[in-house]
Amino acid sequence: MTMTGAAIAGLGMTELGKVYGRSPRRLAADAVRAAADDAGLALSDLDGLIVSHGLSGSPGIELAGVLGLRDLRLLTQMNSYGATAIGMVSHAAAMVGSGAASAVACVFADAPLRPERSSGSAYHRDAAEWHGIGGLQAALGFRSVNAFYALAARRHMERYGTTSEQLGAIAVATRAWAGGNPLAQMREPISLRDHQESRWVVEPLHLLDCCLVSNGGIAVIVTSAERARDLARPPVHVWGWGQGHPGRRMERGGDFGLTTGAALSGPAAMKMAGITPADVDSCQIYDCYTFTVLVTLEDYGFCAKGEGGPFAASGALAPGGALPVNTGGGQLSGYYMWGMTPLSEAVIQARGQGGERQAPRNDVILVSGNGGILDHHATLVVSPHAKESP
Repeated sequence: MTMTGAAIAGLGMTELGKVYGRSPRRLAADAVRAAADDAGLALSDLDGLIVSHGLSGSPGIELAGVLGLRDLRLLTQMNSYGATAIGMVSHAAAMVGSGAASAVACVFADAPLRPERSSGSAYHRDAAEWHGIGGLQAALGFRSVNAFYALAARRHMERYGTTSEQLGAIAVATRAWAGGNPLAQMREPISLRDHQESRWVVEPLHLLDCCLVSNGGIAVIVTSAERARDLARPPVHVWGWGQGHPGRRMERGGDFGLTTGAALSGPAAMKMAGITPADVDSCQIYDCYTFTVLVTLEDYGFCAKGEGGPFAASGALAPGGALPVNTGGGQLSGYYMWGMTPLSEAVIQARGQGGERQAPRNDVILVSGNGGILDHHATLVVSPHAKESP
């Protein structure tokens, strides 16, 4: 068998959650160092660095100087919100595959939490920041992303009969997985009744429909599949990737809340990987909200459009279900690191290091990233097995 393509060879994670006293740049540097050490590489072995732009303050490309990286062949900063992590990995994989770089660190770090502020205000925008159309939206009550996702969820409910209880099934399943992740912030099991009785954030979204906010940093090292084979950790092979940016988020007569960029990125990634939804063993889905999971699974083809609610309510996503989803507790229970949360869990699962939360099969793992209120999407397919050349 000929090994081809790229692989993730290192994973570095700082402390995550209510971690205070470290800037995004310091957290990013710590994560890259940890990822290189995990791979068995020195920082001097890296010739590429891709930095994800956070919301509370970016580590910036100046991170290269902080790490003492020299003679880089790739240095850039990317931002497509929650789709950035997969965008970074796919760009790194393409560069490695072309020979333009040999070992690329991809990192996200952020520190929106402050000891004196509630987590709900971590990404709050002051009234002075709203202008133009944004000012009109604010006047109508759309002062946070919560309101926009609530509008999307309500649209889906009105069209397909999706219920709050079905969204609750996703929250319950995710928390059940979180119990096996020592890094998860919320590990206590919840019931559907707990979900229904949690306070409204923006109707129809309850508190337990919404992700957590975290400080911390996560990095991965991407190199060639051949080189990764001889490094310290089992390689996680990159089989395929895709992006989707519909650009029609809230048009009159549009499909906001019904279809997302996942409908473009999912098929593209699976085609590159040479798989179909039936081949996927588990999914790590970007879960800023329970609704995001539901509509993404529909758009990927794991169930028909409009059947995401019954699919979730069937128990398919929970431990013991037919399609394990967000086995580390996702961002609803674990830690909110933009798209690095599902990516890091995919690496852990592909390595077989999930412990009591390890999915029964890990041959093909699908990862999603979502940003821009369902308008930006990226998909990645990874496996512990090398992809054979055609």
